[in-house]
Amino acid sequence: MGTKHQSSSDPISDPKKKRRVGFSKIVSSKEEVGSPDSFCIKPVDLNHFFEEDGKIYGYQNLKITIWVSSISFHAYADISFESTEDGGKGITDLKAALQNVFAENLVEKKDEFLDKFSSDRQYVKSVISTGAALKLTAANGHNGDSKFDPKEDTADLEVFRIVGEPVGHLYSRLVPFVLLLIDGSNPIDVTDPRWEIYVMVEKAIAHQEDSHPNLIGFAAVYRFYRYPESMRLRLGQVLVLPPYQRKGYGGSLLKVLNNVAVSEAVYDLTVEEPEDSLQHVRTLIDVQCLLVFGPIQAALNSVVARLKQENFSKKVHSCQCGPPLSAVEDVRKSLKINRRQFLQCWEVLLYLGLDPIEKYLETYRTIVSSRIKADVIGKDSEGVGKRVIDVPTEYDQEASFVMYKSLNGDATNREMAENRSNQEEQLRQLVDERMKEIKLIAEKVSSLKHR
Repeated sequence: MGTKHQSSSDPISDPKKKRRVGFSKIVSSKEEVGSPDSFCIKPVDLNHFFEEDGKIYGYQNLKITIWVSSISFHAYADISFESTEDGGKGITDLKAALQNVFAENLVEKKDEFLDKFSSDRQYVKSVISTGAALKLTAANGHNGDSKFDPKEDTADLEVFRIVGEPVGHLYSRLVPFVLLLIDGSNPIDVTDPRWEIYVMVEKAIAHQEDSHPNLIGFAAVYRFYRYPESMRLRLGQVLVLPPYQRKGYGGSLLKVLNNVAVSEAVYDLTVEEPEDSLQHVRTLIDVQCLLVFGPIQAALNSVVARLKQENFSKKVHSCQCGPPLSAVEDVRKSLKINRRQFLQCWEVLLYLGLDPIEKYLETYRTIVSSRIKADVIGKDSEGVGKRVIDVPTEYDQEASFVMYKSLNGDATNREMAENRSNQEEQLRQLVDERMKEIKLIAEKVSSLKHR
């Protein structure tokens, strides 16, 4: 959760990409630096860090390995190449380019980087000493209930909220992780006092002088005013470090944020452009809370009963399949789940209610298809007169286009038929993806219920 998408192809095998390839390695001790056993993130293309055109010039067989310390959060770039040659566009100053990205976090000399493991070994401890400790408690108040906590054993975990001036100091150290591991990320504005950072750490071992807490992950949350007299929380960035991923830590961190939103009675908690992996965990957590949330059960049971009694596959629009406005408001007020997220969860709740789902699958798929069609295509679903033309530009040769609506009669019947066919195929793919996602979440929720 929070890591950028990794291609299944190996950039090293592509001769056109050999000079661009970079490795990121996360290390927790100086003994791991240079070791083949250190934790390696798959090769990534570092070109977007260099020059305005995102290219590196003048190097033969260039290899860049960026070592990032999980102790001090400093970075060191190990650069190697066979030769350099000015081919007319100069030779890229790699050190300067990386310095622009990592700023003071980039250590120029390897020995200095290694020394940081000793001199800054207690950095995490000093940071969390300025924050407030938060309980690893589910938003519904069930502390330690494995059904609601993706990380069952949380005894070795601590979460701290960092606010005010320490946010800037801490986040400036975390920038290497943000840029390397969060897809399409940009650093937050640390001068804005409304940013808060929630840090999850692994506790130091008691009675060991040289023991120190280890950073597992963090979340950057923005607190902003909502008229007339409430606050909203927006999750801007969340990252679990690769060595700790797929172990439930991300879910535990989300549960802490949910609990903060509920306990502080904010208006709601939203997530800014969540990646698929984050959205999956978020929905899984919210669905579990909604399953035991009393105020919506009557409305949910009513919709499920009507879907079971009659086949709405051919007249789905006549069935009010969504939750009533009162349920939407109750969920927001009590659980701090916003309307858009609740509607996503509602589809999963219907799926779980229609048991056995195979008997009602056609009806259910029609409901999902109708909702997606309305969201993506809109009311003008026939797309009459709408046309899209690829228009290559200097900005992006492959993803630039112009959409316009032609005058009556300008689009031929053949073009309109092709548009409808394309829309239907795109809709089918979206529905297939959504159905697969719903099924995965429902199966996970069901397995947790029967533990």
